[in-house]
Amino acid sequence: MSRRPLALLAEDEMPQREALRALLTELWPELQLLVCADGIEALEAIAEHEPDVAFLDIRMPGANGLAVAEALKARCLVVFTTAYDEFAIKAFEAGAVDYLLKPIRRERMVEAIGRLQARLADAKPIDMAAVLKTLQTHLPAPATRERLRWITASLADSTRLIAVDEVLYFHAQEKYVRVVTASVEALIRTPLRELLEGLDPDRFWQVHRSVIVRADAVDRVRRDELGKWQLFLRDRDECLPLSSAFQHRFRAM
Repeated sequence: MSRRPLALLAEDEMPQREALRALLTELWPELQLLVCADGIEALEAIAEHEPDVAFLDIRMPGANGLAVAEALKARCLVVFTTAYDEFAIKAFEAGAVDYLLKPIRRERMVEAIGRLQARLADAKPIDMAAVLKTLQTHLPAPATRERLRWITASLADSTRLIAVDEVLYFHAQEKYVRVVTASVEALIRTPLRELLEGLDPDRFWQVHRSVIVRADAVDRVRRDELGKWQLFLRDRDECLPLSSAFQHRFRAM
């Protein structure tokens, strides 16, 4: 590879993110780094920059490391970082990717970098679908969380209880999140990231850093004259931004 390789680093915990950044900078100085604080940032960076390597924390808010790796479609080499025990890591010796157990030891990173550099030179294809399937099978299941059913929101000078099933979309704006139904628009202070963790992922999709939409409320998507994607809801006049990182959800439309 004649140009400097480009790597994406996605880790939501700042101390671990900075430690990993420092270690990579020291041990692989020619590597260019894109640093992301969560899975959503990572998806957007991948769509824009197309990195050669991705270091992905397996458990991240918004979109976990497995979802980010799936979006890569084997276009780059993936190294997962994980806090889980060795039993999960030993199950995957496919050689296409590496797995670094936190806290990441210096000698282990040296070994991973050597493997990555060899594979970048070899340009061997990766069967990422098989790796992800195996990884999903062996990882411990995340702690279950009861789904949100009701949201308490501010409406003018009153407080209103809104059923989640009635919500068309959530839109983060500065310090608040707009909660929009067919007949009501209210404000809450709950961060979008926290909302996403409590919503049914089959019914509510994140489509932009600032937007979560109810999937069955979507009418169509289209690209505007500037090349930006927009999302339209059924029986609504407004359009919502659609990030390139989430366009794959609507390819069949």
